[in-house]
Amino acid sequence: MLVEQRRNRLLELVRVRRFAALPELAEELSVSESTVRRDLEQLERQGSAQRIHGGVLYTGTSPMIPHFEEAQTHEWSLKKAIAGKAVALVEDRDTILLDGGSTTYEVARLLLGRSLSVVTNSLPVANLFASDTKSDLVFLGGNVCPRSGVARGPYTDRMLSMVRVRKTIFSVAGINEEGFYNNDLLLVETERAMMRAADEVIVVADSTKIGRQSLTHLCPLKDVQHLVVDDGIDDDWRKIIEAAGVKLHVAKIEMTKDE
Repeated sequence: MLVEQRRNRLLELVRVRRFAALPELAEELSVSESTVRRDLEQLERQGSAQRIHGGVLYTGTSPMIPHFEEAQTHEWSLKKAIAGKAVALVEDRDTILLDGGSTTYEVARLLLGRSLSVVTNSLPVANLFASDTKSDLVFLGGNVCPRSGVARGPYTDRMLSMVRVRKTIFSVAGINEEGFYNNDLLLVETERAMMRAADEVIVVADSTKIGRQSLTHLCPLKDVQHLVVDDGIDDDWRKIIEAAGVKLHVAKIEMTKDE
């Protein structure tokens, strides 16, 4: 097996299993553990895997869920930059609540390996943290949307009523002068419960969401403490958001030659 083929096979094994031990990977690929370690170093440099005690975690850009597959080709570089800015708002040993948006997933990916208590209604996010020995994970059950892998509805909301966290982080489908919007009626009710459970609310959204309205109004601008967005936001919108008392965090986008 050629090196490139072996590494592609290794990445697929880790992606499907989310966590894999080095001996089982070596056995599957019919190579030594030292060879697997060298290949994993390459995957780590690409951001596709993270070695932890006992094995390796998949940290690729998205799970195989329709919602994420669509998002892969739309503004993904913005989401990564926003996630990088958002994680600076999370302190070690924080208790955080994460929803299942594609930008929030990028935030979760960057939080792996930190000492945190994580509460989530997202199956993809839960899969990331399930084998992370540094974090404690609480998964919120309920009615799972097959498109996004997110639990929402009355059972989820009931569990949220028993939870208290320092920070809630979620993404939205639209932002305008009247506030924040999302396009799933059940999810909006669950996100309102997430807001009630938190001391601080952090919204992560790329600038394409600014000035847009979606199906359901979530909350006024003033109900959110932090908005993390990319530098595509214009000066007028900066003033509107800051005037509402929201602390704005702007991620600078580094454009590549291909872009």
